[in-house]
Amino acid sequence: MNYILKVSCADEKGLILRISDVVFKHGLNYSRTSEFVDHENNRFFMRAGLDGEINVLEFTNTLAAFLPGDAQISCTPSRKKDIVVLATKENHCLGDILLRHDSGDLNANILAVIGNRDVLKSLVAKFRIPFFYVPSDDISREEHEKKVLEVMSRFEFDYAVLAKYMRILSPEFVAHYPHKIINIHHSFLPAFIGANPYKQAHERGVKIIGATAHFVTNDLDEGPIITQDVVRVNHEMSWQDMRRAGRNVEKTTLSTALDLVFDERVFVHENKTVIF
Repeated sequence: MNYILKVSCADEKGLILRISDVVFKHGLNYSRTSEFVDHENNRFFMRAGLDGEINVLEFTNTLAAFLPGDAQISCTPSRKKDIVVLATKENHCLGDILLRHDSGDLNANILAVIGNRDVLKSLVAKFRIPFFYVPSDDISREEHEKKVLEVMSRFEFDYAVLAKYMRILSPEFVAHYPHKIINIHHSFLPAFIGANPYKQAHERGVKIIGATAHFVTNDLDEGPIITQDVVRVNHEMSWQDMRRAGRNVEKTTLSTALDLVFDERVFVHENKTVIF
């Protein structure tokens, strides 16, 4: 069986030796390893692929005894993650996720799609995935989020993906899933806030547009960044051209971020990420 081991702790001499000793005493073999030391914060990070059969709880408890007291350890079997997707009206990010899921290229199982509009219901139906319409008009944010949480509670999932879900989530909502909600947004924030950021960018004559995928926290669009990408634009492009280019970079950036997260390559430490 294959496992992914992730360790984050205060840096000390001999950490790799100690970890390896526990790994080998449990009859495991490394298939790959990556390490990084954040010298500024004296923090050690390690990701390793392990082959063999173990009792995960026993293994992690044994490993913890040989590491600094602040060690964060996870050892999970390699598997597809279970996700729910939240969307509003734009179909480019959701459509890309659905296609990758249908072709087997997404390392995840989509359990459900939740929309605060029903515009995308027919698209989701083509992929035989449950769609839940939770209207957001004429009710408070608190009431709407309560209804969304009720739907989400029906599923055991690893991550929630905001595929252009155009709602600001409250701290109470985010607290249910710390570092488990992944968002994609255009990189214009905070310079171009509000409706039609591509039109605003066109009017300002920008030369680069892009997208940022990040974990959602209580600070709007300021959570730990997973990945970013940009594309160059010029004066010959209309704002509609920029929007098309922006949507392409949004969906590819989100796709890359999901691959990294689902493959257990992302460490979150404070408000930053370390990615192997």
